[in-house]
Formats: sequence, C-alpha cells, structure tokens
Amino acid sequence: MTNTRNAACAAIGFALLAVFPLVAPELGLDFYVSFVRRAMIFAIAAASLNFILGFGGLPALGHAGFLGVGAYTVVALADAGLGSAWILWPLAMVAAGFCAFLIGLVVLRTRGVYLIMSTLAFAQMLYYVAVSLRAYGGDDGYTLQARPVIFDAIPLGNEATFYWVVLLLFGLVMAFLNRSSVSRFGHALMGIRDNETRMRALGYPVSRLLLAAFVISGACMGLSGALLAAHNNFVSPSMMHWTQSAVLLVMVVIGGAGLRWGGALGAIAWIVLEEVCKQLTGYWHLPLGLLLLAIVFLAPRGLVGLWPAGLRRSAPVRPTGPNAGVTVEVRGENP
Repeated sequence: MTNTRNAACAAIGFALLAVFPLVAPELGLDFYVSFVRRAMIFAIAAASLNFILGFGGLPALGHAGFLGVGAYTVVALADAGLGSAWILWPLAMVAAGFCAFLIGLVVLRTRGVYLIMSTLAFAQMLYYVAVSLRAYGGDDGYTLQARPVIFDAIPLGNEATFYWVVLLLFGLVMAFLNRSSVSRFGHALMGIRDNETRMRALGYPVSRLLLAAFVISGACMGLSGALLAAHNNFVSPSMMHWTQSAVLLVMVVIGGAGLRWGGALGAIAWIVLEEVCKQLTGYWHLPLGLLLLAIVFLAPRGLVGLWPAGLRRSAPVRPTGPNAGVTVEVRGENP
C-alpha cells in the first residue's frame, strides 16, 4: 500500500512538473520555468549528497567541489569546440567521479569532524585551482557561447526543451539513487552508517563500499554542475566555494537526511524560500534563517519525515562474508 502511494505521489509530481512549461505562458509565469529548472538541478546535487550523508553516514563538507569539476569540464570541452551534450555531460560525470575517487582514497580514512575538515580542505584546493585557470576566466568566470546540443532538431536554447531534458535527468537520477538505497548495496551502507565495526566483523568490504558510494555521489554532483553551467551559460569558481557546500548540506538537513526524497525536497524548499524572502525584503537572510530554525525545531527529521511514507522500519541486511548465515537488522527507510 505504501509503495503504491509513494509511486502515485511521485507520478503526480512529475506530471505536474512536465506540464508546467505548457501552462506557464498562459498564466504569465514564463520566468518560473527557468526557476523550477534551477530548483531541479540543485535537487540532483542535494540528492547526491544525501546518498553519502544520509545513507552512508559521511558528513562531507566539500561536495560543491565536484559540482565545479563537472561545470569546468563542460567549459574546457566547449572551449575546445565540442558542443554535443552526449559527450559533455557524461564526461563531466566521469571527471567528477574520478576526482571523487582520488579524494575518497584519502578522506575516507577519516571519520567525524576529521572527515568534514578533510573534504573541506580538498574542496578549497579545487576552488583555488579554478581561480588560477586564467584561460577560463579565473576569478571572473567564463561565459559559455551556447548551450550543448542533443540533436540538431532539439536545440537546448529553447527554455522549455531544456526544462524537459533536466526533468528527465532529474527523474533518472532519483530513480537510480532510490533504487540503490533499497538494494543490498544501500542496505550495507546503512549498516555501515549505524555500526561500522559490526559490519567489518561480518565480512563487509567497508572501505570499498564507502568509496563506491562517494564516487557515485561525486559523479551525480558532476552532472548537476554540467546542467548548472548550461542553465546559467556561465561558470565561476564561486559555485565550488565551501559556502556552497554548506548550503547543499543545509538542503539535505531541511528535507531529511537518510530519507529517499529528503535531498531533493530540501533543495526545492530552500530555493523557494530563498526566492520568497528576496521578494519580501532586501534583508532576506534573517527571515530565511528564522524559517530554517523553525524547520529544525518543528521537523527534526526533515520535511519528508512529516510524511508517513518517510517513516523508517528495520531493513534486513544479509552478509556476504564469513558470517553469511547471520542476519543484521539496520534502521532503514520504509521503501
């Protein structure tokens, strides 16, 4: 029953998003096509962070670095004359994933506050590398001449067309991450999050599992960066500053860390609240901060946790190591 309700709600939500560009011009809401598209791009980014933070228990404070790697990969390839999205976006994911692999080999040897500081340090290194890239604008950023092309008959310069492409990618990423979270891999991540020592004793390759999750998260973040570059037609080092990583972390907390739609809903809520507060006052940081405090105190498990389907139940993890006959119960989300 719960699975059916979740699927129905997701289908209705995506259907409403799909028809929005068609009805927006009739309602005088043309601007909000771009606004909603931006929210979906950040939803991909927040969902990828939630995958390692909520399900893997890895409090990373430098994930915006991978966002920038994806964006600057697009810049470098576009500057070299490549314009096909079939090349630019996959390579942006590969570059960000490879960068996450190299960084993960180092930072995943630490835990807790040391993990936070090490990921922050690497993100700032990437930030200063981007600042030093004078060929791509340095601190001033780089303006893309045109958006990538999917097919000659499908130009992404059209706002509605690009919106639907982002919506499709958003749906694919969420389906992949949600499916991964309820797979044996996802259950193992939750077991590591809850009791890493016990999972090692049961024979799980903890380091490899965490590194795989870190790479997956980094690759999805790279895709988000590539889409953001196309959305803005502009890339600058500021998108990979540590403050952007902090904002992504706040998005996950608002939506609900460890809940399947927590990252996505948190990103959408943040973007909407930010826009509303900016419309109401020039000092928008104060009311936004008060709203965030209200969410923290009134919904400690995040916005998704208020929905009954967001409640958790025990999820069995079947070990694959020498104690394969033992079953461990870890606290997982209700599928």
